Amino acid sequence: MDTAQIQNIISNQFADPRSASDLQKLLKVVAERQGAQPNAKELAHGSSFIYNYLEQVPYLLTVAWTSARNVGLETEVTSILKMVESYWIEDNDVIPDSLGIFGLLDDAYCSLLSMQTLSDFYRKQSGKHLFPDDLTAANNVMRKIIGEPYTTQLDELVTEAIADAGVEEAVKWLASPEKQQLIDSQATIWNHGPVSQLPVSQLKGLGLTPDP
Repeated sequence: MDTAQIQNIISNQFADPRSASDLQKLLKVVAERQGAQPNAKELAHGSSFIYNYLEQVPYLLTVAWTSARNVGLETEVTSILKMVESYWIEDNDVIPDSLGIFGLLDDAYCSLLSMQTLSDFYRKQSGKHLFPDDLTAANNVMRKIIGEPYTTQLDELVTEAIADAGVEEAVKWLASPEKQQLIDSQATIWNHGPVSQLPVSQLKGLGLTPDP
């Protein structure tokens, strides 16, 4: 998959000097809605989290595409990635791209939620991860940052794309004993469990993570 266009969109937005201050203003509002009063350091951690979350998208799309192709899910994942790529390119989003860095949050969430959902289906049937990163906690934080009704619309979009691609049926077929032997013989990165997570533990001061 060619993620160069998505990478350019992200890089161009990062280069906008207004992006950092816009994010901190957004995070301050989000934190106050969670009953938190963040200080400057906590707001900086929040901004860093969002930047890291956005930066993960091109890399993880490529990793998921490579993994899926190697285990026989190329057709299904191609369908999902076309939806993701289209969402990045078109401005008619749940959150319009014309809103600067705010307009990239839904694109990134749609992308990484799609990949995590795909990996979850695969793990349910095979016991292995399709790619090594578990994005569940990071996606949950991004849900709180984006808020309703936008996240429900995005969740429905991802659910529809996964269903239309026939992922669940394809993964069940892969779970046959014969296919499992092939997967085991070819397995590389998808044999590993999650190896990294975005630093959600630093976001407690923003009210975005549950208390331990």
